Amino acid sequence: MFVESIDASSYSNDAEKMFQLIEKFVERIGEANVVQIVTDSAAANVLAGKFLEAKFAHLYWTPCAAHCLDLMLEDIFKIPSLKRAFERAIVVHGFIYNRPTLLNMMRRFTQMKELIKPAKTRFATAFLTLARIHQQKNNLRKMFTSEEWTTSKWAKEQHGKRVAQIMLMPSFWNTVVYALKVSGPLLCVLRLVDGEKKPPMGYIYEAMDRAKEAISNAFGGKEERYNNIFEIIDRRWDVQLHRPLHAAGYFLNPEYFYSNPNIENDNEVMAGLYNCISKLVPIIDVQDKISQELSIYKQAENLFGLPMAIRQRATTAPAAWWAAYGSKTPNLQKFAIKVLSLMCSSSGCERNWSVFEHIHSKKRNRLDQKRLNDLVFVKYNRALKRRYDMRDILDPISLKNIDESNEWLLGRIDRELDEDDEFVFDDDILTWGDVATASGVGENEEESEETDEEDVDGYKSNDEGQDYDLLGVDVEDDC
Repeated sequence: MFVESIDASSYSNDAEKMFQLIEKFVERIGEANVVQIVTDSAAANVLAGKFLEAKFAHLYWTPCAAHCLDLMLEDIFKIPSLKRAFERAIVVHGFIYNRPTLLNMMRRFTQMKELIKPAKTRFATAFLTLARIHQQKNNLRKMFTSEEWTTSKWAKEQHGKRVAQIMLMPSFWNTVVYALKVSGPLLCVLRLVDGEKKPPMGYIYEAMDRAKEAISNAFGGKEERYNNIFEIIDRRWDVQLHRPLHAAGYFLNPEYFYSNPNIENDNEVMAGLYNCISKLVPIIDVQDKISQELSIYKQAENLFGLPMAIRQRATTAPAAWWAAYGSKTPNLQKFAIKVLSLMCSSSGCERNWSVFEHIHSKKRNRLDQKRLNDLVFVKYNRALKRRYDMRDILDPISLKNIDESNEWLLGRIDRELDEDDEFVFDDDILTWGDVATASGVGENEEESEETDEEDVDGYKSNDEGQDYDLLGVDVEDDC
């Protein structure tokens, strides 16, 4: 339920004031009714979270999982080769979309498919942009080698020549494929934690493991190809995302608990579980009862062992499964539902901004603050109820798409099957490597980041007289 929005823009960087603000809401709602506070990882919010945990012994502060995953992707795209490829993609996109006639030419070659797809999400723009360009790889290369292009005025411009070179660079496409392979599984995890329809607390732990496994499989287990990526993931996961609530949710999710016989030997998971029991259950006698009832869950006794309960471990949402079959372990049942019903991100709060923008429009800009808050309260809670009524508890989150997130990527980075060797026509021996050589496309792999940044930042459209900022466009993926 949405309660209230506060304009904290004037002191959002002040940890003490942010702590005082959240403290008032905790006391207003009741400490016993608050399990966790989720914020982004801004320094002031992190410090405010520590203050909250010190003040309220039975409350968790958790960094927003969506924000942490977005930071992972941001770190990945700071790798020089990936950064250079993305900047080149920006150059290509800006050149085409700032020239209406050229844009129409591109649409003819791509059968009216766009290089980007506007959507609500504003995360992982770099990955989604490269994915769209990769999907149109063959059509784009055919366009920039067609007679229509070579006889056009743009082919004679310096920037036009630069764009054509990029589209024919084998290393550009190889790097794009690499970027998609390492970031695709992470984007699927991001979409999982960024949703509001189903609580992902019981899934994020396993989702991160599967994402890393998918990245490893994409490179045939050759660690030298993805070691630096795993270092980035582990750094963010260990410092920001690896939380007791995530571990407890993993343990209490029947789909993973009963399919992993070694889960009780995982010290991190068990430590997280008992940490949550100690923190969220203040009464010692109840803690002891939960500990005793855990053995019933572990051995799948009583209702947990019913054929129906066994069948529904992977087909029913974890919290709903506990509500249906946990009555013989009432204390553990209450604790499990409390943990498994939690969200992992603060994205829902950010989406509330659009409600404010819709209500506080140019035509209604004289609304006083109380009236505005009341209208937002009604509108946003109505939207929340509509989403709640549409929920499907019998269709839990599926992590299968993480395992298969790279299957559509048929491109190879290995030298023996790289972009140089792809045939231009199926019935001919002409390759795109031959086309690149004949076109005089050259590239310096040691090209400095500063040079590439100047190419992007210094680019001006001859048609519009301004840059096209691809980073500001919202797009979505097809995971």
